[in-house]
Amino acid sequence: MNKMEVSTIGERIKTLRKKRGYNQKDLANLLGKSLRTIQKYESGEIEVSIAMVNELAKVLDTTSTYLLGHQTGDFKFDSLSDVMECLFQLEKISGLHFSIETKRPPHHDGWQCSITFDGKDKSAEQNADMCLFLEEWENNRESFQQYCMAKDAYEDWKDKTLAYYASQGVEMEEPENLDTEERLKRRNALFSGK
Repeated sequence: MNKMEVSTIGERIKTLRKKRGYNQKDLANLLGKSLRTIQKYESGEIEVSIAMVNELAKVLDTTSTYLLGHQTGDFKFDSLSDVMECLFQLEKISGLHFSIETKRPPHHDGWQCSITFDGKDKSAEQNADMCLFLEEWENNRESFQQYCMAKDAYEDWKDKTLAYYASQGVEMEEPENLDTEERLKRRNALFSGK
């Protein structure tokens, strides 16, 4: 975390603490921390660990992502085009490589498309994290859909996961410029279904 992020977390802790009617000593007691530690969190003198952000979120009745200064769920998806634009943004993330696979008749029984991340790709340092996340998401989503996991537990898992990965920034870059001939070849392949 940079100094600005640490400061933002401290401000949010202080604001929520006051809103809940706690003084710094009350908060310290609820968290099992010293008064000085709470003062350092609020002033931005020390970095707050993700585990502590999660504890603070419980005690202050908020989300971990809010404390970290990252808004979630505020994406504006008015059309399928907005979802597709979000997918196009994946091309710009440095260290994240993926492939797209399409299976359709007559070579396959159904019509399936997928985006695949190779977690062992050494040239794409973000891929392993993406694979870990997707594996966890699959397991938690399955549990939630089969009513084994309560909605609150699923939402809590989502918030903690987003908070963890919010602390890991990514670098954006424009995808490599393709020469005109290569672009034309890809465009024709796209529209011909090959």
